[in-house]
Amino acid sequence: MRKLILLTLLPAMSVHGAENATNAERTDTLREVTVTAIKQAESLNLQPIASTTLGEQTVDRYNITTMKDASELVPNFFMPDYGSRMTASIYVRGLGARMDQPAVGLNVDNVPVLNKNDYDIDLFDIERIEILRGPQSVLYGRNTMGGMINVYTLSPLRYQGIRLLEEWASHNTWRTAVGLYHKFSPKFGIGLDLHASATYGEQINLYTKENFPQQKHRADQAEQYAGKLKLAFLPREEVSIDNVVTFNYNRQGGYPYIKIGEKYVNYNDTCHYDRTSVSEGLTVQWRAPGFTLSSITGLRYLDDAMALDQDFTPESYFTLTQKQKEWTFTQDFIARGSKGKHYNWMGGIFGFLRHTRMDAPVTMLHDGIQNLIINKMPPMFAPQWDSDMFDLNSQFTLPVWGLAAYHQSEVKLDRWTLTAALRLDYEHSAMLYKSDATTGLTMKLPQAPMPVHMPLEEHMKGHLKQHFLELLPKVTATYRLPMREESNVYVSIAKGYKSGGYNTQIFSDILQNKLIPNMGGQEKPDYDVNTVTSYKPEKSWNYELGGHFSCAGGRVLTDLCAFYIDCTDQQLTVFPDGTTTGRMMTNAGRTRSVGAELSITARPSTRWDIRASYGFTDARFLKYTDYENGEQISYRGKVIPYAPRHTVFAAVEYRQPLPMWWFNGISFRVDCRAAGPIYWNEENSRRQDFYALPGASIALQMQKVSLDFWATNILNQRYDTFYFKSMGNEFTQRGHSRRLGVTLRYIM
Repeated sequence: MRKLILLTLLPAMSVHGAENATNAERTDTLREVTVTAIKQAESLNLQPIASTTLGEQTVDRYNITTMKDASELVPNFFMPDYGSRMTASIYVRGLGARMDQPAVGLNVDNVPVLNKNDYDIDLFDIERIEILRGPQSVLYGRNTMGGMINVYTLSPLRYQGIRLLEEWASHNTWRTAVGLYHKFSPKFGIGLDLHASATYGEQINLYTKENFPQQKHRADQAEQYAGKLKLAFLPREEVSIDNVVTFNYNRQGGYPYIKIGEKYVNYNDTCHYDRTSVSEGLTVQWRAPGFTLSSITGLRYLDDAMALDQDFTPESYFTLTQKQKEWTFTQDFIARGSKGKHYNWMGGIFGFLRHTRMDAPVTMLHDGIQNLIINKMPPMFAPQWDSDMFDLNSQFTLPVWGLAAYHQSEVKLDRWTLTAALRLDYEHSAMLYKSDATTGLTMKLPQAPMPVHMPLEEHMKGHLKQHFLELLPKVTATYRLPMREESNVYVSIAKGYKSGGYNTQIFSDILQNKLIPNMGGQEKPDYDVNTVTSYKPEKSWNYELGGHFSCAGGRVLTDLCAFYIDCTDQQLTVFPDGTTTGRMMTNAGRTRSVGAELSITARPSTRWDIRASYGFTDARFLKYTDYENGEQISYRGKVIPYAPRHTVFAAVEYRQPLPMWWFNGISFRVDCRAAGPIYWNEENSRRQDFYALPGASIALQMQKVSLDFWATNILNQRYDTFYFKSMGNEFTQRGHSRRLGVTLRYIM
């Protein structure tokens, strides 16, 4: 496939290189896309929102292939690599989530993606990406208290032609993409794109290399395949219909965790993550004088499987296999209109249904049985387990549905624009669970002359449910400055909301706890299903002051803001006290986050582009106590883990026209991404210091072909992207080392 595309591109490079080279000096505007989609009334730079728009050219220039590639490029937006595409954690302004409910929402072509397991997908043929920071709960609902990401792909009514991409990079990494866009008439067009990527991986699994040299011994190898079919139809002048069908397949080794003090990944059981997802999105708009009606319908199917060596060591303690199948249906009806020049309004009704079936057995292995169970029993019993392994089985059905109604009114008074919005959000969440364990052991009892066999069996079955009802207000005031270029300042107050849910990965611990009395032990108090499995919603109030400024004839654009977030019941991922086999979500009592953001984009001339951004966040616990070895610990004043205090990005690009018949020009870019410090635990005893990753690019521009030679982390900086502690052992995941690559693009 890759060779075929390359052979196709070679003649194109010579044919189109002879065409007119007047495009060498591009004069595209600094804000590459200003008109936003259905739920934004005006250009984002005119709205009282901290936002960044990454247009098509920016996506290509900075080689943004997944949302992780936009990390640090946007102030206070941090999306690290946590070992697999399942753990697509995003942190904005100190808010984030390692598991379960996301803190940042994602829409692709207006259709919401509700499960963050499906966030980390390859991007191709992107028209623009909008990243909104701060609570977007009024317009977008649950799980957007940290912000919102809107991804829009090319429409065949706005672009027609062929787009090809071929990329090679370090570690035997490659990417191939093909896009075909055709307009059959002024009212109907079809777009089709296919793309694939793979990497051999960086991290060696020492155990596999030494014991199975004939097998692939990279822990982080991966491959992805995806496709998209987009139909755009204008049956009447006032009606538009867009339908998008997507398919994504992912298979990767993943989870390259290294025990602190060692040099390599070193675990004996298989770790991998497989994912298949299919989505269907239908958007219909009807425009009439004075108002517009829109309908956005989404249907998504997710089928994924995760396998983990949960102790991440060469010993055989325990493994986890989690498989789930999920159907999601969403429906959003939006009406918007205006009355004169001074009043705009928008309202809508949103509903969703999400149904998940999950199997998540934990298998206890020889070393786990011996060290976690037998060695903790009195030696006089001389216990012997029936087998070297047994399963702690868990099956779940997780139905969630919700309804919401929202309204926003906007009044314009000379230079002032006042906005008030309100959303009423209801959600019903349930969990049907069935867990069991069947095993046994033989032991000596003082009163028995012979060893006694004791069967161990436990069965749990139940149905839990929760209801959440939230009123989410937002008020803003914007003042248009008396300047030649469009500039404004704004203030906003908004409530954010992240829904509650259930801990499924703690059931293996609950089962073990239920088995303890059968072995002469005592159960942990307050460790029943109701107490341990549910967690509450997370809520916040966001206070923000900011501005959007344009000067020098629109060649310099500046966005800045300051914010304060008061958060209650912040959701944190923790490992229960002791040598456990599960993890769980818990609620911190209260936290606060304060910070500022600055973005500057400048184009002194048609040959120079300068971009810089900086985000500062100080997020701390105000009220949070936990228990370790039975002792109460207060984390008041400690920094909230996993969110960086600083994010920095800077880039300078220069384009030089070339008077050659085969080249239009050449461009040079240097850039740097930086983040940190990042604290890894609540006690702040471990952290990743501030680190910087410089990069560079040299791109040859032809009429319809570009050849980009690029490098990231040029200095080969050693840094960690993840840390955790399990069973008394500490593990980290290393960030990507130096990468060199070349990207070939052809656009006809």
